[in-house]
Amino acid sequence: MTTMSTAAHAAPSRGGPLVQLWRGRAEDAPWVRPAFLGLLAVTTALYLWNLSASGYANSFYSAAVQAGGESWKAFFFGSLDAANAITVDKPPAALWPMALSVRLFGLGSWQILVPEVLMGVATVAVLYAAVRRRFGAGAGLIAGAVLALTPVAALMFRFNNPDALLALLMTVAVYCVLRALEQEKGAAKWLVWAGVAFGFAFLAKTLQAFLILPPLALVYVACAPGGFGKRLGRLALAGLAMIVSAGWWVALVELWPAASRPYVGGSQNNSFLELTFGYNGLGRINGNETGSVGGGGRGGGQGGGWGETGIGRMFNDSIGGQISWLLPAALILLVVGLVVTWRAPRTDTARSAFLVWGGSLLITLAVFSFMAGIFHEYYTVALAPYLAALVGMGAAVLWEERTRWLASAALAVTVAATAVWGWTLLGRTPDWLPWLRWAVLVAGSVAALGLLFAGRIDRRLGLAVAGLGLAAGLAGPFAYTLETLGSGHQGSIVTAGPAGGAMGGRGPGGGGMRMFEGGAFPGGQMPGGPGGQGGQMPGGQGQGQGGQMPGGQGGQGAQMPGGQGGQVPGGTPPQGMPQGMPQGMSRGEGGPGGGGGMGGLLNGASVGTEAKAALLADADDYTWVAATVGAQNAASYQLATEKPVMAIGGFNGSDPSPTLAQFKQYVAEGKIHYFIGGSASGTGESATGTATGTATSTGTGTGEDGGRMGGGPGGGPGGGPGGNSEISAWVSVTFEKVTIGGATFYDLTQEK
Repeated sequence: MTTMSTAAHAAPSRGGPLVQLWRGRAEDAPWVRPAFLGLLAVTTALYLWNLSASGYANSFYSAAVQAGGESWKAFFFGSLDAANAITVDKPPAALWPMALSVRLFGLGSWQILVPEVLMGVATVAVLYAAVRRRFGAGAGLIAGAVLALTPVAALMFRFNNPDALLALLMTVAVYCVLRALEQEKGAAKWLVWAGVAFGFAFLAKTLQAFLILPPLALVYVACAPGGFGKRLGRLALAGLAMIVSAGWWVALVELWPAASRPYVGGSQNNSFLELTFGYNGLGRINGNETGSVGGGGRGGGQGGGWGETGIGRMFNDSIGGQISWLLPAALILLVVGLVVTWRAPRTDTARSAFLVWGGSLLITLAVFSFMAGIFHEYYTVALAPYLAALVGMGAAVLWEERTRWLASAALAVTVAATAVWGWTLLGRTPDWLPWLRWAVLVAGSVAALGLLFAGRIDRRLGLAVAGLGLAAGLAGPFAYTLETLGSGHQGSIVTAGPAGGAMGGRGPGGGGMRMFEGGAFPGGQMPGGPGGQGGQMPGGQGQGQGGQMPGGQGGQGAQMPGGQGGQVPGGTPPQGMPQGMPQGMSRGEGGPGGGGGMGGLLNGASVGTEAKAALLADADDYTWVAATVGAQNAASYQLATEKPVMAIGGFNGSDPSPTLAQFKQYVAEGKIHYFIGGSASGTGESATGTATGTATSTGTGTGEDGGRMGGGPGGGPGGGPGGNSEISAWVSVTFEKVTIGGATFYDLTQEK
């Protein structure tokens, strides 16, 4: 295979910096740099459009960003509040760019989300640079466009979860390894930079950053220039750089006296190492995640409550539309690229590139397909750069070889397979742009037929046919991406594209809920509470009969806190509930602050003006203006007031922090003003309770408020090992209860 590069078309450029920026390299064709800058400009404009519709997006991370913008200690640890009670359940690197933005420009949706957009644009730029070095500018542009228009990428590069930074750093790491593979001189420098990228990726999302380490290391050892011993030595140096760049923060956290730092959220023993290798590590693979939602999956082929595992997982109804539009094409082109370069020398950089990008795709694909623990659709953004690179590289290789029948046939098969799969995916939302699926199928079929003769027709006509095939392949994901950009996304679990099989947090105040197998959480129960038959909600002593809410009154009007139209599980879904929502659950639809799905487990509650005013009164006299069970509820009140709110039990309400004794001490020292319970009489501040469920209440729950989830007044998941049930019970019998703006408050300065 000949070297893919852009031919020289012009003499060395002259002019000022702006002219040189526009013109690019002297050896490039005149269109190359403008096309690349145009790709970045369009990506930036698309990702910035309608950005504020998502508000604070995932309020869990936004609260930590707000805290980091106020306190350098919270910034360093990734604390949920500026008073440093507990951290998020991840290391803090992904929070740092957003917290710096908030520190510089103040708290707001754009200040939080623009850094994520810039990460997306940077990922497109790095991917382009990595692909074009060996396969030409055209291949780089195709790869960049495929990445930018992948629906899950358009979602997560406008959202504040850690995945945006992770995708950027993984792409940078691959780029650095590819540079190290090009020549022996300077290889060590590039491998060290790759190690640094891996280290900071670990500080963004722990062990997921290391998924692609094995294929990259193997490819370097097998294909890099130089002696075998030197190759191993350079890898060891890169490993040292990775350990240092990740380990400095881990060492400081582990050595820091526990009494003077926040509790490590997501862990059961206040240890970041336990969090890394347990809840965020092996637990994600085998499903045994102590402290997670529902206590972990069942494991095995069923994947617990997180969907069926297996080779078809990336193509199923909930995930296919997020990432898999060009996945068949990427897999075909990976095989084609390896076949074409099979007889190349050991150090051939084209084959090395296919092995690096292909190995990264396959190992990540395998782990995502078979992991039995917590898995969400948006995780698949990690696949997008690898997939896009293979499409760009493979298309360039086949186009160069198009005069051969096998190459032109491979092009035709790739386009046809992509069109058929796009037609299939679009058929899963038959009422949404029904004409598009047929347009994709027809255009793809015409292009595939034309590409069979790509090497025997005029080059311009061949380019037009190839362009038609590319347009057919990108039409579906482009439409999904536009739909994603046009909607706000809020909550902890979000999905791209139109409403279909999977439900994510959509629209202003979207509940951010994704229902699990059977319409319940993993294991058939709500998190943090005792298992109940039929998806019982925790906190009550009686068993849920037909979806009963323990401790509350079932039937008409009974509702989940903080959300509008929430219903008693087991009842009839409210009118207008999106199709595909399992029976017995509906999404909370709150105000701009976010609907209160699942009592704030997946998104926070709407905060009214009365509640905000109460919390701000004498706020400076307290370390925390309030405490509440679960991080999402705490985040809502913290973002509304910009004052510290203690999240009892961390994200799920299941972390053992604080203990009852610690909480009593905080109260005795006058550090906490209010304890925020659930919604009064099972009704959220902005809720109207329109559900007409048929469930009945026959239990004798201990909850203070009817229709509220959670043990006692916590308003969140109860009964977990974090002691929040004990805290809730102590608060309810010790302090006066008041209703403020429809929410239940306990004034911790006023005993009964």
